[in-house]
Amino acid sequence: MAVVGRIARAHGLRGQVIVNPETDFPDERFQPGAELFIERGGTIETLRVTTARFHRQRPVIGIAGIETMNAANTLAGQELRVPVDRLAVLPPDTFYRHDLIGCAVETRDGRAIGIVRDVEGTLTGSRLVVDGEGGEVLIPLVAPICTAIDPAAKRIIVDPPEGLIEANARG
Repeated sequence: MAVVGRIARAHGLRGQVIVNPETDFPDERFQPGAELFIERGGTIETLRVTTARFHRQRPVIGIAGIETMNAANTLAGQELRVPVDRLAVLPPDTFYRHDLIGCAVETRDGRAIGIVRDVEGTLTGSRLVVDGEGGEVLIPLVAPICTAIDPAAKRIIVDPPEGLIEANARG
């Protein structure tokens, strides 16, 4: 399953929750009738969206069976997921976050940088968070730097400008 958002907190007294979206299609993903999944206590639970609106670019959704603030509070921090086969087909050279996590990153000359742990940002400005030998390295996810991305092979080839890796390392 792919993460499409995370419940931030309860909103109001009627059981609605605020979602931090992790999708480029929040209008489609968080509409009434949408089916989302969470894992709680080792069990996968299905949530059905009953109401949806946006406040400061974040979805505020109602969930079937969640009628009070206390019930909504029990969902805070939960990752909202959908099956991968329900994701939209992306245009060429565009990737889902989960496609890139776990990819090995290396330079064109074969120097290993590390493994992608996360992807931060949005479709218009993202960066790879890479766990490297010397700590975390941030690499802009742009075509001139990430010259070859092969999610099937779990491999990303980068051609960073001089000093970029060292400048973006967080030990």
